[in-house]
Amino acid sequence: MVFFDNMGLMALTPGMVFMWLIGLTLVYLAITKQYEPLLLLPIGFGIVITNLPLTYLMEPGEGLIWRFYHYGIEWEIIPPLIFLGLGALTDFGSLLAQPRLIFLGAAAQVGVYVTFFIAYTMGFSLQEAATIGIIGGADGPTTIFLASKLAPQLLGACAVAAYSYMALVPMIMPPIMKLLTTDTERKIRMKKGRKVSSREKLFFPLIAAMVIILLVPASAPLIAMFMLGNLFRESKVVERLNEVSQNALMNIVTIFLGLSVGATMNADVFLRKEVIFIFFLGLFAFMISTASGILLAKFMNLFTQNKINPLVGAAGVSAVPMAARVVQKVGAEADKKNYLLMFAMGPNIAGVIGTVIAAGIFISILK
Repeated sequence: MVFFDNMGLMALTPGMVFMWLIGLTLVYLAITKQYEPLLLLPIGFGIVITNLPLTYLMEPGEGLIWRFYHYGIEWEIIPPLIFLGLGALTDFGSLLAQPRLIFLGAAAQVGVYVTFFIAYTMGFSLQEAATIGIIGGADGPTTIFLASKLAPQLLGACAVAAYSYMALVPMIMPPIMKLLTTDTERKIRMKKGRKVSSREKLFFPLIAAMVIILLVPASAPLIAMFMLGNLFRESKVVERLNEVSQNALMNIVTIFLGLSVGATMNADVFLRKEVIFIFFLGLFAFMISTASGILLAKFMNLFTQNKINPLVGAAGVSAVPMAARVVQKVGAEADKKNYLLMFAMGPNIAGVIGTVIAAGIFISILK
């Protein structure tokens, strides 16, 4: 009898089974559809195993995955390390060549702030509303970073929503892009920007880190590591550090991140109406962010002869580099010889910085 009492089958609930289906769906999308497999696969697996009864994997002080979560996310270690790798992978050349594109990255944050106010009017607290709104930036590590500080009870739902919409960028963005632009606008060929010197690229992460952190000190953990990674890349003297940041370290922390996020999604926490609202509000935020970047590009074209292809504005969301690739694909459908990828990377990178700044502002005001 003792043996049977300690079997997981005896403690199984319908909610746990339902969560298995959600986790396995994410695993399916990661493997079969290749939607963000590096993250959705461990997240989906984490959801499944945390909903296996009597495992105590997320038991505070004892569980294996709880330790990943506690030391990696609650102690704010993993998101900054992800940003270190992102910085090492980032080339700021496209943004420096045409600085005006930074405004498109800023415009994409409109979805964050609009959703923040809507979530608050729906009854969420200010801290919860800010965490939900940041999903519109389509930046998973920033969402996790903000949630761990302001609304840890929503961390799992917001993180899964953010990464899900990042994975679904190729499905969500094109209809909005086509709805808000004409065929003529989609065929606009942008002029190549000026050549950016290696010295400019070297000084940019140093100056950007100082300016942004002076203005928004709460953004320091993410911005500092992001710019340090980029400094590794542009200095050309620490290739081993650059290589490790881009590959080995990035891959290791991604495993811990995915498992930890997935393991927060137990049935008791997830199966609530508030979580359903989070997913809908997150989708709304993402759609508004996409639309606002496009609309600002169209507005800027009213005052310049050097036209911007409005599709590029959609890349202002932080899903790097998927949003830029979608811009290239939609643009190529209108004109096969139109190469927009290098232009779209400008607002795409600016969107990453903009989302971190938005998160820093929320932390400064609400924590």
